[in-house]
Formats: sequence, C-alpha cells, structure tokens
Amino acid sequence: MTAPMFTENAHRHDPYRTFKFQVLIDGTPVAGLRKMSALKKSTEEVDWRTAGDPTHVRKLPGGTSYEPITLEQGLTHDPVFEKWANLVNNIDGDAAMSLVNFRKPVVVINVLNLQGSVVMSYKIHRAWVSEFQALPDLDAGSTNTVGIQTIKLSHEGWERDTTISEPKEY
Repeated sequence: MTAPMFTENAHRHDPYRTFKFQVLIDGTPVAGLRKMSALKKSTEEVDWRTAGDPTHVRKLPGGTSYEPITLEQGLTHDPVFEKWANLVNNIDGDAAMSLVNFRKPVVVINVLNLQGSVVMSYKIHRAWVSEFQALPDLDAGSTNTVGIQTIKLSHEGWERDTTISEPKEY
C-alpha cells in the first residue's frame, strides 16, 4: 500500500502544477510574474577522520548556503523590481542608497492549486536585489516576443510556512 499523496484530498492523484504561483513583495503580489527559479540550498561536506581509524573518512555537515532566486516579470508599468534594485545601488550615488530598506525581511512565495487557493507557502528571509535587468534585448524583427525584466535575489535562507494547510478541494 502506498502512502497518500494528499491528506485532506485523498481523491487527488496529481501533484501540484508549477504554473500557478505568486510572489509577494512588501505584502503585495508582483504583477506580470512569468517565472521564478528553484529554491535550492546546499550543505558543505566536511571530511573528518578519527585518530585511531586512519582508513575511514567520515562526512559531517558543514555550512549551508542558499542559491540566489531569479524572478522574471513581463514588462509593465509596475516599478517594484526597479524601485527595489535602486535601494541597493542608485544612479544618484551612495547617498541615495537605503541601508535600512534594501533588504526585505520576508518575501513570500505561494504555490496555488488549479482553483487559485494557496496550498504551500515559503518565506524568503532578508532578501535583496543583487542583479537587475531593466530591459531585454530589443529586436524589431521579433514581433511575437514579450519583454521580460529580471531580478536576482540574494538572501539568507528560506523556510516553509507550516501554518498553511492543504485546502479542501471540491
């Protein structure tokens, strides 16, 4: 007998899709969000050998690092990416930088089911914009292309919001 994939919706056999999601910056959903890179962390391996056992190397966990997250947004008049990027580095110089606000204490990633209900949520801690692309390559010969701007978020880790439970699906 296999373990149930869903506790609340035992009838459900399919995992969640990846095209229904939202990112909240300062509590507001990002408009026109197209794509987000994976949440990924890795822990270094530390070799350790006991003095009395020179033939066996053991592996211990070392420091954990979190990969930056890339967000892609279709070109709109929503200035959320540009405003945030300008808090870190501004054309007006160091005096225009915000040492107080350039890190967002929490950025929220919500995974939605097909009905649009939040089924999973992650909190990204102390994120800041380490890379910003305001415009993509522009090409007059490409009439079916959507313009995309991107930000790369460096951060200090993420955690799943365990207060979000599986919603009942009808």
